[in-house]
Amino acid sequence: MQQTATRVVLVTGPSGAGRSTAIAALEDLGYETIDNLPLSLVPRLLDGPLARPLALGVDVRNRDFAVTSLIELIDGLTRVPELRLEVLYLDANPDVLVRRYSETRRRHPLAPEDAPLEGITLEVDLLAPIRVRADVLIDTSAMSPHDLRAELARWFDMGKIARLAVSVHSFSYKRGVPRGLDMMFDCRFLSNPHWVPALRPLTGLDPSVAAHVAADPRFVPFITKVRDLLLFLLPAHVEEGKSHLAVGFGCTGGQHRSVAVTENIARALAEAGWQVSKRHRELERRALAQPGVKEAGGA
Repeated sequence: MQQTATRVVLVTGPSGAGRSTAIAALEDLGYETIDNLPLSLVPRLLDGPLARPLALGVDVRNRDFAVTSLIELIDGLTRVPELRLEVLYLDANPDVLVRRYSETRRRHPLAPEDAPLEGITLEVDLLAPIRVRADVLIDTSAMSPHDLRAELARWFDMGKIARLAVSVHSFSYKRGVPRGLDMMFDCRFLSNPHWVPALRPLTGLDPSVAAHVAADPRFVPFITKVRDLLLFLLPAHVEEGKSHLAVGFGCTGGQHRSVAVTENIARALAEAGWQVSKRHRELERRALAQPGVKEAGGA
């Protein structure tokens, strides 16, 4: 008899909301993944011990899909003590789904001969009873695939607690605060390289920009206090059982100050032995807008 229930994640939601990306992300997190398995075969698949956590993709394209059948499946699996079932529902605004269909030139499975909006409307209405049963509901409307993967890691990472992952983000307040931050610090009080013509086109990855920001007399005390605060808090989050912590640094444009601070803090945490990743949201957007152009100062 199993001592610990095996985690089973049922991934569903309207077509175009990111289910395929989620399945791939869960596979990267160590889950065995199966997409579009007929609902009638799921109980047979789960009839016996599982070697590792399982993620199942379910949508209207499943051969025997029916809302009543899916609800019965959810109810049945919830009663199995050896399983820990979680329903992950990925959602998005209809206008976003229409845009994604337009970009990919795909036909909607519920209305292959009509405009995508017709099928999207039908599907959203059809899945409404499943949406209210979701254990985890993620709106992907404003998310990139990178954002979705990061959010899924926060919910479903099966890594050991001792391997707490810290992600450090730079961003522009003008474009809004990134989703999923646990802590956020405002860097707009630091000297702004934007007002130096030679530095304006560069980024916080460039040594000259980093030096300009570091020359502000408030920089060292700020970095020191933030670093010490994080090094104090991270072990506490490990004890709490968190597997991921996201820390954000924002400035006006997300190009200079927040980038330089993010680089500094990420380096300090890595030197202290923590598993650290970093993301510069606005620099990524610039790179996507200019394919083949490398950011000044490196990637």
